[in-house]
Amino acid sequence: MISLEHVLVVGALLFSIGLYIALSRRNAVGVLMGVELMLNSVNLNLIGFARFIDSPRPIDGQVFTVFIITVAAAEAAVALALAVSVYRIRQTIDVDRLNILRW
Repeated sequence: MISLEHVLVVGALLFSIGLYIALSRRNAVGVLMGVELMLNSVNLNLIGFARFIDSPRPIDGQVFTVFIITVAAAEAAVALALAVSVYRIRQTIDVDRLNILRW
């Protein structure tokens, strides 16, 4: 039987993996993948809480998850457009070599 603890452990592991990916990658697309993994782990935790915790409005977890998925899709679209734009200007998307915002 799967319990809330199992869901939270999987969510924490996914968040930890996403954080490691976001902090260790030098490629902008890799950083974006890590951020998306962290957002999906939050979605997993919200759905787990909505499923296993008795509340007067059990649909709230699903509603927040839909909002997070929408924000993640918009974030991915804008970030990828910025990455393409920076690549056209600098010929790299290595985040260590980008100083486009520096004076």
